[in-house]
Order: sequence, then structure tokens, then C-alpha cells
Amino acid sequence: MCGIVGALATRDITQVLVQGLQRLEYRGYDSAGVAVVDENGDVQRRRKQGKVKNLEKLISEQPLSGFCGISHTRWATHGVPSQANAHPHVCNDIALVHNGIIENHEELRKQQIQQGHEFDSETDTEVIVHAVYDAWKVVGDLLAAVQSTIKQLNGAYALGVIEKNKNGRMIAARKGSPLVIGLGDGEFFIASDVFALLGEASKFIYLEDGDVADITLDGVIIYDASGKQVTRPITETELKADNVGLGKYRHYMQKEIFEQAAALKRTIEGRIENGRLSDSCFGEDANEAFKTIEEVQIVACGTSFHAGMVSKYWFESLAGLPCSVEVASEFRYRPHVVNKKTLFVTISQSGETADTLAALQASSALGYEHTLSICNVPESSLVRGSQWHLMTKAGLEIGVASTKAFTTQLAALLMLVVALGKHKNISKKQETDIVRQLEILPEKVAEVLRLEPEIICFADQFEDKNNALFLGRGEQYPVAMEGALKLKEITYIHAEAYPAGELKHGPLALVDEHMPIVAVAPNNDLLEKLKSNLQEVQARGGKLFVFADKKASFEEVEGLSLIRVSEIDDVIAPIIYTIPLQLLAYHVAVIKGTDVDQPRNLAKSVTVE
Repeated sequence: MCGIVGALATRDITQVLVQGLQRLEYRGYDSAGVAVVDENGDVQRRRKQGKVKNLEKLISEQPLSGFCGISHTRWATHGVPSQANAHPHVCNDIALVHNGIIENHEELRKQQIQQGHEFDSETDTEVIVHAVYDAWKVVGDLLAAVQSTIKQLNGAYALGVIEKNKNGRMIAARKGSPLVIGLGDGEFFIASDVFALLGEASKFIYLEDGDVADITLDGVIIYDASGKQVTRPITETELKADNVGLGKYRHYMQKEIFEQAAALKRTIEGRIENGRLSDSCFGEDANEAFKTIEEVQIVACGTSFHAGMVSKYWFESLAGLPCSVEVASEFRYRPHVVNKKTLFVTISQSGETADTLAALQASSALGYEHTLSICNVPESSLVRGSQWHLMTKAGLEIGVASTKAFTTQLAALLMLVVALGKHKNISKKQETDIVRQLEILPEKVAEVLRLEPEIICFADQFEDKNNALFLGRGEQYPVAMEGALKLKEITYIHAEAYPAGELKHGPLALVDEHMPIVAVAPNNDLLEKLKSNLQEVQARGGKLFVFADKKASFEEVEGLSLIRVSEIDDVIAPIIYTIPLQLLAYHVAVIKGTDVDQPRNLAKSVTVE
């Protein structure tokens, strides 16, 4: 989940590398480092524990400059966060950065120690740079040395490698971890994400698994896993560097919460015609194949898993299609019984989530004939590996705690429910009704965002709390799960979610005057059941914080704090009720003074298993 940036130009590229790292801190912020080839052709390195700003300060105190370089911001896997474990790692005249995990690093390390190598770090990465150096001593060429080395590696990697060389040369390689080449005006870059290179390059080459790229000022030559020279397509991005500022907001998470109305509008735009879902929404061939689908299997992780859980209720109650939802890291490691007429759906914000990608790659061998991804990044590995896809169009999401990605995933999934359901249980009238609710979603989101001042009052009461319970029933249960995840991610309060009816089967033992209980209460068929569950909490002195439909008959009594949400149709209620929970988590984090956008121990794009 680390971030890589590399550059090769005829100018000093040190600041380009540091700025790129700042944009990639969502991938990791335990330590950071940079290595450049200076005007004498020598490799110079600076590393620092902590965030990129610490590295930037170090460079201001100990300047370096160079025309060719690599840099890295780390999310620790092997070895604690420290300067010694920070990348780039160096062996004599070669420097290397790495994203991924090398599974046979212990075996390689033992061999290299026996050969006389000395290690400065605890990382799996250091074995790679030693292996490259050993190969380089034999073959005398950096490209051949990297190609030889990667044959020894088991696991996932994205690599950037430079050497002592006055002419400038950078080698890039990938397997299982994303890496992109940016094309500038006579300049070349590499990065884990296009976002790092905005303003420096607008055209990009996405390396495929097994690719090795030889980058010099003369151009880029790419070799595939067999060593054959290949051509990869050049794409352009629509992202703009001027879209990434905070504006009037204090944190990216807050900004992204308030961008949800516009994001949902983009998700829906162009996919509805005359009050119905467009037949071309997923592609003409998809629409024809959807007629044969009998089941849906959803695989995802984290927040995306919660989106899938919500959609299970929709698929079964609206479309009449059996739907299974599973965490990708579990799905990979168990036997499966597969109905070939099952649509295999993967969900990921980044499209680079390692476990989800691995599940997709295994789907064909398991017997799934059709695959579809719901994703926010058009050029991602998940999209490129799926038969069909639907882009959420959420826009760039920088905050580690996902917000607009989740609600746009829900909107996309609801469209998929309609696309499949109209061949099963959904009538034309029902389709029209659901589409109408999708069309008014941005307006309803704007309404619920106006509750922020009241939510801040709720948040004030969480300042000294260490635990919290979240409750929901039906499709609001996974909404409660997502609310609990947001709170624990950015406030470090231990939070758990339960179906409200499960309270009496164990969790009620936790309830006392110190335990806040957050509940979502739309005005649906389960409201009275939910109210009975909440009375069980009140009877035991629990403090309730309830988000309820204006027409739900709640009265504010001692021990129950209430925020009224405008009347909402059941079908879009999960999307709307998610937003107050996002705001609650955000404002509790602000009150507690935590690092909202970069919470401890986490990274946004989980590209390692």
C-alpha cells in the first residue's frame, strides 16, 4: 500500500518527487524517502520516519538535487516504521523502491547473508536491491539485472530502480501492485497513481502484470513477462491538479462528505432515459446476458463490502435474485459451489484492492461465466480485468476513510439491481419509481447535509467515550456497520454494529450509562420492532442517539437524543442515513484532535494481501 514516485528529466526533479509523495500519503505515511542521481552520476539519498513533511524538512536542511530519482512513502508491513526501514533501499550504486510483499524474502535473505551481504533494515524489500546488485555485477546492465531478479521473487511488487549513471536511466516493474508511467515533454515519470503526477504529465501508460519498463531520456521500452518487447496503450486522464485543494473545508473527509450530492449526480447522469434505466448502461452485450442471470455473488473489502451487504437486501427484495456477499480475503481461501448463471460482482474504490483482484482472477477457474466491477478508477486493474463495469464517477477521494465512494457505490448497485431485476421481478412501474428516487438523490443528500450543526451537538457528547454501539434493522444494519467503521477508523473509539434484534443475545451486557448507542430509524415496516429494541437499551440506562424519519413517532425523553431526517423512500434510505453517520464520525474526530484524513496504521488503497 506504499506510494512510489520516480522521475527522469533534464532538470532538478527533487521537488517533483516530494510533491508526488505528498499526494500519495493516502497510501502510507509511516516513513518517506528519496534518492536521486546527481550531476556527477552518484546516488544521493534522504530518508525520514513519519510523514512526508518530515522528509521535506530534512531536504531543506540537507539539500540534494538530481535529474533522475525515485521516492517512496511507506505503509509498514515488514519492520517497524523507522528511518532504517524507510525506502529507498541502497546496495552500493543501486537504489530501489518497492510496493508489495515478497513472500520468499526470508529464504532470499539467508542466501544473501551466506554470500556476504549485510542488511540495514528489517524489510522484505532490501533483499530485492541486493539481488539486483548481484545480478548487475554479473550482467553489467540494470535492465537485465532487474529482469533476472524478479524471476526469483514470489509475491507482489511494483519497483522503481536507479543506478549510478550520468546518462540517466530508470527501470520500472510490476506484478500484482499498480504502477503507471507518465509521459511529459521530454520527461518521464513513474507512480503508483496518476494523481501523483498531475501537472507533470497528462498522458499515461499502465503497466500490465509482468511488465518491465526501461526508461531513458530517449523514451520508454516495455518488455512483457516473457521478455518480449511490447507496446502498451497511451491514455489521458481527466483529473486536474487544480481539483485537489481543500477549498473552504478543514479536512478532505469533510470536503468529500459535502461533495456527495454532486458525486451522486455524476453517477446517475447519462444512465437514465425517459424515466427508465438506459439499456446501454452496462453495455448491450451485458443487457442481453443479464436475462440469463439467476444469482449474484458480490466480493469486496471494508466499506465496499458494506455496500454489497446493503445491495443484498435490494437484490432479493426488489429483483427476486439470490445474492451472496463475502469478504474478498475469505472468499479466496475456501471451496465454492458455483451456479454458472451467477453474476460475479467485485466492488472497489481504487480498483487495486489486492484481495478483491485475486478473487476476480480466480472467478473464471471457479466456474463463473460473467464478471462485473463497480469502481471509481477507469484505468484500474479491476476494471481492465472484468467483463463489464460501471464507473461510480465519485471523483478523487483523498481521505482514507471512504465517504463519497460508498454512497456512489450504493447508487451504482441500485442501478444494477434494476438492470437485472427488470428481467425478473421488477415491473416497468417499479423501475420508474426506483429511477425517480435515484434522480432525486442529490437533492435529498443536500437536505441531510444541512443537519451538520445538530450532528456537531451529538458529537460533543462522544469526546470522553471509548466505546460505542451502532444499531440498525434490515438494510440499515450494514449502514450501521459502515457508521461504526467510520467512527473507529478516525476517532479510535471502539465501535461495533449489530442488528438491533440481536441486542438481547449478548451485546445488551455492554449497555450502561457510559455506552453511547447510535441508531438509524427510517419510517419503514421494521420501525416498531426497532423502537422495542431501543426501549431495552433505555431500560438499562443506555444513552441513545437516534437518526429518525420525521414521521417516525419518537419522543425526546431522558436518555434519548433525536435528530429528525426528512421523509425518504425506503429504497434510497440506506444512502441517505449513511451521511449523518459520516458527519458524526468526522466531528467526533475533530473534537478528539485525531488525524482525520490520515488515521494511524491505515492506508486507503490496500494493494497488499
